[in-house]
Amino acid sequence: MSVAAILDVFETVNGIYFDEGQDAPFQITLFYDDTAKNAEYTLAFPGYQPVKISIAEKQDLILIPSFLNEDISGAIHDNHAAIMWLRQQYQTGAGLASFCTGAFLLGATGLLNGKAATTHVDACKAFSSIFPAVKLEAEKTVTQDGRLYTSGGATSSFHLMLFLIQLHCGKEVAVRIAKLFAIDMDRQRQSYFSTFHISRNHSDDLVAMAQQKIETAYHNTGTIEEMIKDIPASRRNIVRRFKQVTGITPIEYLQQTRIEAAKKLLEQTVEQMTEVIYKSGYNDPKAFRKVFRKTVGMTPSEYREKFYVG
Repeated sequence: MSVAAILDVFETVNGIYFDEGQDAPFQITLFYDDTAKNAEYTLAFPGYQPVKISIAEKQDLILIPSFLNEDISGAIHDNHAAIMWLRQQYQTGAGLASFCTGAFLLGATGLLNGKAATTHVDACKAFSSIFPAVKLEAEKTVTQDGRLYTSGGATSSFHLMLFLIQLHCGKEVAVRIAKLFAIDMDRQRQSYFSTFHISRNHSDDLVAMAQQKIETAYHNTGTIEEMIKDIPASRRNIVRRFKQVTGITPIEYLQQTRIEAAKKLLEQTVEQMTEVIYKSGYNDPKAFRKVFRKTVGMTPSEYREKFYVG
């Protein structure tokens, strides 16, 4: 899907130039590692004869598509030759652009260390864990750091393509492509697409108990201490174990749970904002709006206008 979308957009750009009697700005080639597992699947794109990376010439710009991320470590291992090829191409002057989870392959080259990057909003935690030296900007739709480009998840890929098209062909062509593909050119953040979910797939019963209590009592305006007071452990011990297991503190977990509840109310109901705030567990509208905007990237009213489904 990722490869097909990229081909569709850049073939359309070439088509615009062709219709106007001009040379196509992009010579598109598909590359593959013939030693990788399932390499024969790369032959499924009509009109293209994929080229082995072992015989590829120097490129100007290489686009790295997204991939299924059930086994990220395995994907990095299986694509070792391609990762080394990307490093080599970059060192000879190529630009490298990753789409969505393709950032994991770009990150594995080491070229992003100390540089800005983004990826699918729900893959950011895993990315930071594997590549702590990368300056991850999880809320960004697109990043550029020199000749390295990354995009956020799913439709954010189109925003990176628009960015690259504007860079190489000018704004007029980028605007035409945006209209043809109905892309909102002004979207620069992806944080409002994130969904808060932390796995319960761990063996710490006390932490699981705390998670359950927070998730069932978040709408109460009480403190976190009141919510976990019946857990047979000291507050300090719970906080330490909770963060060790989930990656965030109990108060952060409560805040994220409340914001997620507010998002659902804004998406699915027409209740007054005061009711949304109260049912989400807040009693201070100003504090709620501040936390919501910081977490989601827009105001509650803007979120409802964008995502209300009735």
